Amino acid sequence: MGSVSEHRFEVSQQDAGFRLDVFLSRMDLELSRNQVQRLIENSHIQVNGKPQKASYRLRPEEQVSVYLPPPPPSELTPEPLPLQIIFEDDHLIGINKPPGLVVHPASSHRKATLVHGLLHHCDHLADLGGPLRPGIVHRLDKDTSGLIVVAKNNSAYRHLSSQFKEKSVYKEYTALVYGRLRHSSGEFTAPIQRHPKNRKKMGIIAGGRDAFTSWWLEMMFGEVSLAKVVIKTGRTHQIRVHFAHAQHPVVGDGTYGGKKRVRSIENPLVRARLSKVRRQMLHARRLMLEHPATGERLDLSAPIPEDMSDLLEFLRKYGTEG
Repeated sequence: MGSVSEHRFEVSQQDAGFRLDVFLSRMDLELSRNQVQRLIENSHIQVNGKPQKASYRLRPEEQVSVYLPPPPPSELTPEPLPLQIIFEDDHLIGINKPPGLVVHPASSHRKATLVHGLLHHCDHLADLGGPLRPGIVHRLDKDTSGLIVVAKNNSAYRHLSSQFKEKSVYKEYTALVYGRLRHSSGEFTAPIQRHPKNRKKMGIIAGGRDAFTSWWLEMMFGEVSLAKVVIKTGRTHQIRVHFAHAQHPVVGDGTYGGKKRVRSIENPLVRARLSKVRRQMLHARRLMLEHPATGERLDLSAPIPEDMSDLLEFLRKYGTEG
């Protein structure tokens, strides 16, 4: 059985006056409004140590505590899935996740996730991540490809989780974005938080969580740019939100404008090809972290998937390179 997980938030001046349920919907807890309501009704959410109603109006510096009960036990059935293994030993495994593969089970994806494939491949995984997320210390969006590391034992899980929490892991991505990046490099620092009106999206929200994204221009294809991206933090959809906010949405990103933007492409061949892209062109290509057992620095790299490679080859041939 898992244990109750506690999350604490201090009410800022910007959040003062919000209803308790609205405030929590702005936090990055991945909870639906119904889930928040049930937690409040069951006194799993408290303000300054006392249960409050959903309509309670928050005041500055109040402490909001959320106690998430462990999920019910779930028997996950191992499934044979093709895994591109980048690194593996007795402590962790590094996978080049293909686009379209969900990392762990959820209500909308109960089968054929990365976890199901890992349970089939590995003799054991750490159980500290919970019954539905064994060994999972970080995640990638379903349609983002690239490197993900998973802990095989609890000691490795604690060590790796600590590194991600302390922001000591080097995380590098390849992103194909719309527009001509005007400089050779840059940085985005706008705070990110759950969108107040659309819970499936994140947004640039004053008073949100700190987010740091650095980028370097690698190649220009007329109206499309290829960038190396390094993130210090790991907010949900961070790269996608930051580039979209800068008017450079990731190619193929239907959530943050990367599909509508294709209409503005003047080159008809390029416009036709980009209109066929079905997922965000974002790939986690490199991770550097400390090995949880030996303390050695691990430097892992993953090649880009075929769909992204084919698109880049097309753009090199038909895009106007600048």
